Amino acid sequence: MSEPKLRVEEVSRTFPAVRRGGKSTLALQPTSLSLAESDFVCILGPSGCGKSTLLRIVAGLDRPTSGQVLLNGRLVTEPGADRGMVFQSYTLFPWLTVLDNVCFGLRERGVGLTERRRIARQFIARVGLSEFEGHYPKQLSGGMQQRTAIARALANGPEILLLDEPFGALDNQTRALMQELLLQIWEGERKTVLFVTHDIEEAIFLAGRVVVMSARPGRIKAEVPVTLPHPRHYTMKTTTEFSELKARLTEEIRAEAMKLMDGGAATG
Repeated sequence: MSEPKLRVEEVSRTFPAVRRGGKSTLALQPTSLSLAESDFVCILGPSGCGKSTLLRIVAGLDRPTSGQVLLNGRLVTEPGADRGMVFQSYTLFPWLTVLDNVCFGLRERGVGLTERRRIARQFIARVGLSEFEGHYPKQLSGGMQQRTAIARALANGPEILLLDEPFGALDNQTRALMQELLLQIWEGERKTVLFVTHDIEEAIFLAGRVVVMSARPGRIKAEVPVTLPHPRHYTMKTTTEFSELKARLTEEIRAEAMKLMDGGAATG
């Protein structure tokens, strides 16, 4: 059996008290998770359950209180080019064009001008923005900005793509189209993907496996395989199999949301 691409081993996170005399906050209970090469896994859970905290630890943007993360057998201790991160906010450099934003990581790695533009244009074309490579972020719609962010992450050739509710700020129609675009890219690239969302339909449509997290302090409550065939089309959302998965996951998430209601509103 081959070594997992990503191993999260008993990772926990406790945040210290924000003021003297206050209480520390256990955001993430010891959590373990493995992803194989080309896996597309969605982490699904109620607000405040620690799913974004877990993703930030995998990205190297936060340090675990205990446990470790291994990518290709190497310990993750800081951000690196082997992980491509896409956030809900568009995080583009406003003073750079689409082309230069997508080139940024390649430039930082010392890739020559001609080669980095060739690579950048390849991924700009993949997300359908070739006619906009000279535009600045303020000249783009939200969906176009997020397509640019995805192209930038992919252009750097990461080992794994990490997405933290990347479509959460988009309107429903644009969000659905972005889901289809991301799937098309994944079906072509077969990158390993870890995707955080609170949207049940989004998780089912995108993932090969959905990881359900409990209410805070978060832990993995269930792992649900999604056997919908590829390539996937939006009409799958009306199938019996999709509806059954949605009903199961709705019950899982509802139970955790009820715990939050009983215990007080979560933050973060």
